[in-house]
This record gives sequence, C-alpha cells and structure tokens, in this order.
Amino acid sequence: MSLLEFRSKKVSWVETMFLAILLCCLAFLQSTESCKIHCQDANKDRVQMTGRTQDCEWPCIENSHCFQSCYSGLEGNIEFLCRNKEWWKFTDTCTTLNVLTIFEDAQSVGSSLFSISPPKIGKHETITTVLKQRCPKDLSCILKGIQKSPQIPGNIEVIVELLQNISRVMSEDVNEDKMKSYSIIANHILNSRSISNWAFVPERSSSSVMLQSMISFMRNLFLSKPSLNISEEFIHILGISISKDSPPKTLTFSVKLNDTENEVTGMVRLSQEELQKLPSPSQVISIAFPTLGAILEANFFENVTVNGLILSVVLPKELQKVSLIFEKITKSRGGRTQCVGWHSTENKWVEEVCEMALDNMDQTLCSCQSSKRFTSFSILMSPHVPESPVLLYIMYIGLGISICSLIVCLIIEAMVWPQVTKTEISYLRHVCIVNIAATLLMADMGFIVASFFSNLVQHHNCCITLTFFIHFFYLSVFFWMFVMALLILYGIVIVFHTFSKSIVMISAFLVGYGCPLIIAVITIAATEPGQGYVQSLTCWLNWKNTKALLAFVVPALTIVVVNLITVGMVIIKTRRPSIGSLIAQEMATIMRISKNVAILTPLLGLTWSFGIAIVTEKNSLVFHIIFSLLNAFQGFFILVFGTFLDQKIRDALKVRMSSVKWLSRLSENISSESSQHPTKVSR
Repeated sequence: MSLLEFRSKKVSWVETMFLAILLCCLAFLQSTESCKIHCQDANKDRVQMTGRTQDCEWPCIENSHCFQSCYSGLEGNIEFLCRNKEWWKFTDTCTTLNVLTIFEDAQSVGSSLFSISPPKIGKHETITTVLKQRCPKDLSCILKGIQKSPQIPGNIEVIVELLQNISRVMSEDVNEDKMKSYSIIANHILNSRSISNWAFVPERSSSSVMLQSMISFMRNLFLSKPSLNISEEFIHILGISISKDSPPKTLTFSVKLNDTENEVTGMVRLSQEELQKLPSPSQVISIAFPTLGAILEANFFENVTVNGLILSVVLPKELQKVSLIFEKITKSRGGRTQCVGWHSTENKWVEEVCEMALDNMDQTLCSCQSSKRFTSFSILMSPHVPESPVLLYIMYIGLGISICSLIVCLIIEAMVWPQVTKTEISYLRHVCIVNIAATLLMADMGFIVASFFSNLVQHHNCCITLTFFIHFFYLSVFFWMFVMALLILYGIVIVFHTFSKSIVMISAFLVGYGCPLIIAVITIAATEPGQGYVQSLTCWLNWKNTKALLAFVVPALTIVVVNLITVGMVIIKTRRPSIGSLIAQEMATIMRISKNVAILTPLLGLTWSFGIAIVTEKNSLVFHIIFSLLNAFQGFFILVFGTFLDQKIRDALKVRMSSVKWLSRLSENISSESSQHPTKVSR
C-alpha cells in the first residue's frame, strides 16, 4: 500500500452506523440537553473515550480532530482529521514499548542465569535510566525487546526518543560493540516496511532527530583498529584511519534498497590534497542509509525525490571538502539532478553546500563542504523541470533552421544594400537588422558548440571562454534590439528634430557592443576568481553560487519591457482613420497593427517575455514547448518578418533578380551569335 493510500485510510461506514445507533440509545437514557453538553465538551476538549469510535462523530466538521483509543494491549491513541466531511488518519501514538516490555526478555534471561534476579523495574523509571544500570557498555539488554516489537508509529517514536537520549547521556567510551548495538536499534525502524508508518509519527522532525542522534553518537566512536565495518540491512557504517601521508582514501558502500536483491552503491572520497591538512593521525567514519531518503520525504513532504543513498560523513575539523559518488536509484535521462546537503537545524535539503562535478544516467559526482550543520548528503531528482525529448528536438532543429535563416538574411541584406539604404532612417534600420542577425548567429553557433562539451572538468577553460562569448553576443542581440526600439521612438516622438548620422552611428555601436562588453567583462572578473562563473554541468552562467546569470537576465528583461512599451506606442500611432466604411476602417487598422506587431516582435525580442510564464508555471510542459519554439526559431522569424515582409527588400530583390536574368540572357545571346558566325582563321 502506498503512503498516500495509507494516509487516506478512513473510519469505516460500519463504525459510523454503530456510532449513530449508540447515540440514539444514549438519547433515551439521558436528557437531550445533557447529551448536547456532553458532546460539545468532548469535541472541545478532545477527551478520549473508552470505545473506539465514540469520539469521532459523523458527519464531521471541517478541519476538526477526533481521537480513538488503540487496540487492546496498546498504549496511546489515534488522531483523525476531518477533510471533505470525512475522517482521515492523522497521527498514531499506539505503542507496545515501555520500560517494562523493552526489558522483558533481558529480565527473564537474568532470572534463569542467576539465583538472584535483577532488581525490579519501577513504574516511573525511564528506559534510558534502566539501560544505564544494566548494560551501559554494549546496550545489548534491549536489543531483543526492540527487535520483537512491531514497527508501528508509536514504537518508532519511542525508539527515536531512545536513540536521542542514548546519544546525549551514554555517548562516552563508544566502542565497536556499542556502535553495533546502536545501529541495530536504528536499523529496526529504518526497515523498508516501516516507511509508510513514519508519516503518522506525531513529531514531524523525528527522522531528522534520529539522523542527528546517530551522527552525534558516531562522533564519539574511537577506532581501535585501522578500519571499521558494521553492516546491517538498512545501515552500513565504514571507518578508516587517516594521516597526513596517506594516499587518497575511498569508502565504498553497497546496500540493498528493500527486501529484494537490488543494491545501490555510493562512495566517499578524500583527496590527498585534503589529507595533507591533517596535523596528526585521525579517522573518518561514514554511514550509508538506503531508506532514510524516503522516510524524510514522508515526514517533510518535500517536492523532490531522493535518488540515491544518504551518505553521512564525520571528518576531522581540519577537513571540509569531500567528494561523493552516488549511484542513481531511478536511472533516467529526464528530471533535474541536484547535489544537496541536509541542514540539521532547518530540516531541509540545501543545494548551496554542494557542487555537481559530473552527471550521467547512472551516477552523479558531487563535491560538498562538510561542517557541523551539514554532515549528510545525497542527490535529488526534482520533478518541477519538465524534461522531454520534444524540447531537445525543438531546440536543436530550431537553432539549425535559425542559423541557416540568419545566413540567408545577411546574404539578402548584402545583395540589396544599395537599394534599401538610400534614406537615413532606412540606413539605420538595416544597420540594426544586420547587427541583430550577425550577433544572434554568433550566439547560436556558440550555444551549439557548447552543447558538445561533456567533460567540463577537463575542458573548464574552453567552457569559460565559450560562456563569455555566448554571454557577450546574446547581450549584443538585446542591446541592438534596444537601439532599434530607440530609433522607432525617435521617429515617432521627435519628428521635427534630426541628429547627425555619424553621431547616431557611433552611439548605436557604443550601446550595441560597448554595454554588453562592459557587463560581460565585469561578470567574469567578479565571479571567476572564486570558481563561480560557469555552471557545473553546462557552459553557461552560474546561478546557484554567485547568481552570475543575473548579468544576463536583468539587462535582457529590462530591454524587453522597454521594447514592449515601444510596440504599444507604435500600435497607438498606427490607429489612424482610413477612408471607407466603418467596418473597412476597423479591418484596415487591425491589419496595420497586426503587421507592425508581427514585424517588431522578433526584431525587438518580445518572444523572450514568454519566459515569465516559465518561471511562474514550472510544471507546464506546454509553456516550455511554446517558449522553445518562439526563441529557437527566432532567426527564422527575423528572416520572414524582418526581410521577406519588407516591401522595399522584395522590390530590390526583384530588380536584382531581373538584372541577373537579363545578364544571363545577354551572355546566352552573345554565345549563340558567336557560334553562328565563327571567325575565319587566316592561313
């Protein structure tokens, strides 16, 4: 049964009918007023009744709670929450474990071995107090009692509290036997069959408390031998001695995921460079948890999936950087993989403490910073980024078509340049179009080249160079679009004033290439010294560590907003009255506006404004496909709407093509005449 199905277990209709009949009987035995007061008090104070269903009335009041007592022989109660007028199981504190039952087997063994039986356990004594009296050296006297107990939510809560208390008051002189007993206790509640029960433990942070208790207890473990290997079904502990002169060390884990034979692996690596920081011989201990990731999801309802082992590492204080290799549980090319560390106080996964060095379909290499707050690491598979082969096909096919379209656009501009640049305004317009096409062509080609880099660690310098030029050229595209918008505003607003052509050209090139160059240089100078310029998996600006991507996003979106305002002003300006009927006037106005918007949208980069929808609707594959289509084919749109829809360019092309045809016919006539009248050769 899945976690969601288990959580949605409801009070049966049979119990509800029984409740209704019982209430009717009570109505005959008691006065109506006293029954009403009794029910109100029970709901108000949530008093537990002796019957299983007497506290849970039907129909229920939305968001109200009710309690039921546990089955016979169990202590605690079950809490239900009203959702959509039905009772849903919320928490469960039913337990079989207490200070008497947990030592029951140990007490019977002691009575058979010794003539004098162990002292009787008082009702008010705690499990930890009795444990300190009976077996403080190896914790063995409670193992049988715990292993026999069912893995129900109440027992899980008791064992978590016990592990926490042991780590607080019994963590001195931790040896291998004591650590093994401690891991056996934890292993019992980490069983794959108990995962769904963690969702009903009242204390939401129980799984995180258990994790931190284990790490705290493990910190006090001293290795008496060069290595340590404690292997339980759902916990694997490895430890080794290290020193300054040690070669690179690797701890390799291989643990079963569940009751099947399927195993998942993980590795902890310490480089020789890190080991040289040690002033004296020391030790490193690590734990691998195969099921804890699913338990943390059940407790904290994270919108992510843990896709590997959770590896907890206890290092000497001099060592901070550790490399971790995680085999993926779900091996898929889809989804976004993240290297993360568990924040011990905020109880959440944090991406900033880790960097991803390599990633493929089978495994991920992470480089993480270990500290007191961050000792446990794993990989997440985030579902909010829709991965689809359709997006890849659109991107590569669209960029290929755009590159070809931009080349054709530049060739056409070269062919018709003298004919279409006779006036000053048309000259400036075509200068902008040529520069937009040229910079977008260079940026798209750089993007294609960058996608072929697979090993970014080996080609780090090449990746930095490519990222710089891609950043520069994409910014140049936007700034030349901005220049074009300024020219349009200049033509609309400033009608009776003209500027010198040379001043306008110098200003245009300073804005179009100077501003992007300044931004790109400042970005790389500010982030690369700290290794935060590029991403770990792609040749593009870093976001996670340094937010270098803002150096592209902020200028681009600012220019898009300005260009949107420009298009709005063009629409207002083109709504001039037309001659003819009212319907004809409206249709002519709509056609003019539609044509202007169609031409200006790709030339002013307005398709990039659709990226806002991607930010707000991350789960929508449709929005991602639309955004990819609009921007991957931007070069094609520039060719169609900026070149082919321009009447002057079409007329110039016709003239050019007709002159070419005339020249070809003339050459054919000359060649035919020369063949009909051959020249006589003199003897």
